[in-house]
Amino acid sequence: MRTQTGIAVSAGDGRWTLINASPDLGQQIRATPALHPRARRGSPIDAVVLTGAEIDQIAGLLSLRESTPFTLYATAASHAAVADNAMFDALTMMTKRAVEPGGRFVLSGGIEASLFTVPGKVPLYLEGENPETDVETAANVGVELACDGARLVFVPGAAAVTDAMRERFARADAILFDGTLFTDDEMLRLGLGKKTGRRMGHMPVDGDDGTLRALEGIKARRIFIHINNTNPIHVAGSPEFRKVEAAGWQVAEDGMEIVL
Repeated sequence: MRTQTGIAVSAGDGRWTLINASPDLGQQIRATPALHPRARRGSPIDAVVLTGAEIDQIAGLLSLRESTPFTLYATAASHAAVADNAMFDALTMMTKRAVEPGGRFVLSGGIEASLFTVPGKVPLYLEGENPETDVETAANVGVELACDGARLVFVPGAAAVTDAMRERFARADAILFDGTLFTDDEMLRLGLGKKTGRRMGHMPVDGDDGTLRALEGIKARRIFIHINNTNPIHVAGSPEFRKVEAAGWQVAEDGMEIVL
């Protein structure tokens, strides 16, 4: 996931669901033969699930605008953000389905899915002057997927870890979690931004209130995703990489396959 974050999931029946649709989606599909069309107009992608409506979560929907139907699952808040931009009217083959946090729905292959609220904020283009950055609303959610006794949790953006989230993670076989910045002030120190990680709605990997500490003791396979290009865990062998590795975490890469 060195391109922008998104995953594709399948129960092995040849049909696929995308979790988020990043601006890199066209490139990601071309690099993944399992997602290639079966015919001139016949994509194996039959659904997309959104965890929010940030640009890097929805812009790739436009890569799915050809004449192949698919279903878009999202909260009402995310559907509204998509509907407010007339550009997405080009998605004439898309069926919208609103899902409330806590509600369950079934994806292709019998994969059971549910959305749950995660501390965070509304999309950047909607946040205004003084956004709340760590509230739990339907604007920022995680996804839990379950099939044949295996369970995966996907949380690409989190400002904090709640007790309810830890309980959910304790039941999972694999967790894909927000690894945007290693330290909260990373962008400031490097002179590459004017916001801390928490101001952007992302808790840091390191520190007393970081992810390594918050999810210490969780037995699931743990993988950092949504990693900013300033984050030194990108560099295999760096002190930061070794620290997350020693804590039992992996760092996601494009093309990574997870079989449960």
